[in-house]
Amino acid sequence: MNYLFVVAHPDDESDAAGGTIHKLIQEGNNVAVAIMVSQAAARRDLSDTLSDDEREALSILGVEKVYHADFPNIKMNTVPHLELVQFIEGCIEDFKADAIVTHHPTDTNNDHAMTSYAAQAASRLFQRKPGIPQLKLFMYMETPSATEWSLDSSAKRFTPNYFVEIDKEGVQTKIKALQAYKGVMRPYPHPRSNEAYEGLAAYRGCQAGLKYAEAFEIVFQAY
Repeated sequence: MNYLFVVAHPDDESDAAGGTIHKLIQEGNNVAVAIMVSQAAARRDLSDTLSDDEREALSILGVEKVYHADFPNIKMNTVPHLELVQFIEGCIEDFKADAIVTHHPTDTNNDHAMTSYAAQAASRLFQRKPGIPQLKLFMYMETPSATEWSLDSSAKRFTPNYFVEIDKEGVQTKIKALQAYKGVMRPYPHPRSNEAYEGLAAYRGCQAGLKYAEAFEIVFQAY
């Protein structure tokens, strides 16, 4: 399977699905990451070596294929929706993606929401362009410090229905990848702390009778 993880910012891939990405690659799947906002200029404590940090983190996870866009940080809502969609469509076509994993649309981070909406639209590319195979899987992922801050009570919040067992080694690999991004990790009880990642993986595991897991919400699956 060719899995395309469509994320708003560098570090989102490790934050939300680092353990799963590492496991998928170990199992022989192909994984690519598409990053919508490569520079994340509005981030507090922005690393001067962000590109190098990203390369190190993705190397730890085993990712070799990366697509970069340069949409404005925390201003993706100012970019025409079509431009966002067309970038993701280009990634789908080039990578021959079978599956897309992206942010939940109710994440409090606006860039996450815009990325999710664009990925949803791009997932129908096979209906618009001959020769593009239908996606087999489309899922939302859980991004700590964004997904749990879904404040709109009128919206359908993240509801996990698919759990990937990543084991303790997977949690440690996820944390190691995140630590490659300077200024991202925080002391406990911040959601981006060692203790919080371990606790969330244990909690999600318990929900599914597993030891440590990452949670996802399947939007559609085609057999």
